[in-house]
Amino acid sequence: MNFLRTLLAALALAGLLAACADKAAQFHATDITGADYGPALKMPDASGKTRTMADFSGKVVAVFFGYTQCPDACPTSLALLSDVTRRLGADGKRLQVVFVTVDPERDTPQQLGQYTAAFNPTFLALRGSAEQTSAVAKAFNVFYEKRGDIAGGHYTMDHTAGIYLLDPKGRTRLFVRYGETPENLLADTKVLLAGK
Repeated sequence: MNFLRTLLAALALAGLLAACADKAAQFHATDITGADYGPALKMPDASGKTRTMADFSGKVVAVFFGYTQCPDACPTSLALLSDVTRRLGADGKRLQVVFVTVDPERDTPQQLGQYTAAFNPTFLALRGSAEQTSAVAKAFNVFYEKRGDIAGGHYTMDHTAGIYLLDPKGRTRLFVRYGETPENLLADTKVLLAGK
């Protein structure tokens, strides 16, 4: 009789564990949970105020590295993030987009503020020194490099074009590849906003 009770208890526990596993978050983007990029994000915004992840507690944070003269990846990705923010409705206030310039030599604070505001007034631009930019990019495993007429100042920047999503507790969770659909990014953002 004890064996039967033990067996039934074991089966019940196995059923519960299976149910929990079925409820594990499924993402469209690449799950990089466990990476610890957030603490490195410490840079001045367009107004000169130093920002850290503590400023965004309780929000999903989308971090994108780029520059204002970017011809394609940057405006495309910021338009995507603007669309997702709009589709979230009232929850759009719980998504903070952070644009980190990889071209602090040419991107002035005023340019950055105007650039991000053109996509959404809640988007935040960060601009550090060359050393700060290098350190933050390295912490996020972001590549960037000048290409073209560097001496004449007519260059482009090759750079990592993905979006990093951090959850409301400031934990790095997802890497969203360039070209992701609005529907998939919206779904992943909703999962993170739900605390999963």
